[in-house]
Amino acid sequence: MPEHRIDTESAHSARIYDYILGGDDNYPADREAGDAMCREWPALPVHMRANRDFMHRAARYLAAEAGIRQFLDIGTGIPTPPNLHEIAQAATPDARVVYVDTDPLVLSLSQGLLSGAPEGRTAYVEADMRDPADILGAPGFRETLDLSEPVALTVIAIVHFMLDEHDAVGIVRRLLDPLPSGSCLAMSVGTADFAPDEVGRVAREYAARGMPMRLRTLPEAAEFFEGLDLVEPGIAQVHKWRPNRTDGTENPGLGIRDEDIAMYGAVARKP
Repeated sequence: MPEHRIDTESAHSARIYDYILGGDDNYPADREAGDAMCREWPALPVHMRANRDFMHRAARYLAAEAGIRQFLDIGTGIPTPPNLHEIAQAATPDARVVYVDTDPLVLSLSQGLLSGAPEGRTAYVEADMRDPADILGAPGFRETLDLSEPVALTVIAIVHFMLDEHDAVGIVRRLLDPLPSGSCLAMSVGTADFAPDEVGRVAREYAARGMPMRLRTLPEAAEFFEGLDLVEPGIAQVHKWRPNRTDGTENPGLGIRDEDIAMYGAVARKP
């Protein structure tokens, strides 16, 4: 595997996310960026925690209720327990998970993504989601997932970094196309529908650091799910997607204001 130098001088979206969530895998540039963004929109930590919690609930639903035992996680980010495989394998110990990312820091920390239940299996693929063929052709993908059985494709908090010229909808479709009937798509999609001024200022902070964003309206978010069967409640702000936990713990969406969440979330099944 080629060596990659971690650029500690420039802020990185995954490390900003890690910093705002209280993680330790970040550098001064990431902390400076995160602090600047939180000044522009103090609700940003609430928003990011709600997105992470949506991922947990979606994974738990897919493994415990939908019976999915295979996961393809795109844009994994820095490992923050509980990770997707821990959620899935708690419900289904033989679950298999392939993580995909391009960030060298994620690669260096990937051992934390590869230790799961002995009955299951996890793998890490270093690839860019803008090249679906590279992901689908990777040995880690082909050796871990069985495409005769349903797979859950999870694309969490990543497509807002894909501009119109990247064709995010087409990329997600090319990742979903080889997956068999009964597979599922779980996504969260960035939006400025509920706090346009505040979220717009955060987007400008990202863009000033070389990370331009494409925030999407509800109809634009819905394009990712065309031809699929949405799971109730359909496309909703992430704190409103099936907010009642299945593990008996407190509803994480209680007390969160709609204007503090800038992400739509949904799960849909491939017919």
